[in-house]
Amino acid sequence: MALEIIESCVNCYACEPLCPNKAIYQASPHFLIDPDKCTECIGDFEDAQCASICPIEGAILDEVGTPLNPIGSLTGIPLELLAQYQAAVEATYQAALEAKTG
Repeated sequence: MALEIIESCVNCYACEPLCPNKAIYQASPHFLIDPDKCTECIGDFEDAQCASICPIEGAILDEVGTPLNPIGSLTGIPLELLAQYQAAVEATYQAALEAKTG
């Protein structure tokens, strides 16, 4: 049982000092968690400390690959609204690209 930090990590250093087992370490291109040291804070805290402080949605996964802070959990933005916004941004970008090259 161990958590995993993925490539969306921005190396903000928030999680490293909170880990009671010193399982989090700086690596390239992002921080990593030593699976031999990670206990998911069981026995120490109610919640995994790294996920409780992480400002990046989806950056820390549990042992089955589920994000501990899923998209929308920190911002409160519903996934449907986020998808609409991303589609609008992409459409605007494509229109600007076409206007520039056309």
